[in-house]
Order: sequence, then structure tokens, then C-alpha cells
Amino acid sequence: LKIRWKNCLVKASQMNFLISHIYREGNHCADKLASLGLAVNEYTWWSSPPICIREELTKNRLGLPSYRFC
Repeated sequence: LKIRWKNCLVKASQMNFLISHIYREGNHCADKLASLGLAVNEYTWWSSPPICIREELTKNRLGLPSYRFC
């Protein structure tokens, strides 16, 4: 395990990272997944996107705008 960790550190040191922030209104898929994660009480694995975010994924792929009304 120690060797694998060191290998990860070496690879990570060769990468450039950019960390930024986007408001939840800018990423509807992540917002819906976060809300879904709060509602799930057990370990869950999806091999494909859950139905609740498929519409948002399609809009995102097509470059369509998403609006949030409060």
C-alpha cells in the first residue's frame, strides 16, 4: 500500500491542477445528484446516469441554457 501511495504522489506531482468554483445554478446535474445523495440511505452505484438527471445531461450536451426559478 505504501508503494502505491508513493506512486500516486509521484504522478500527482507531475500534474497541473486548477481548482475553481461554480455556483449550483451553473451545474444542474451536480446539484440534482447532491440532492439525490442526501435522500439515499444506502450505498448506491449507477452504471448509467440516474433518470432524474438525464434531461439535464441532454441539455448540457446540446449547450442549451438551464434556468432556476426560486
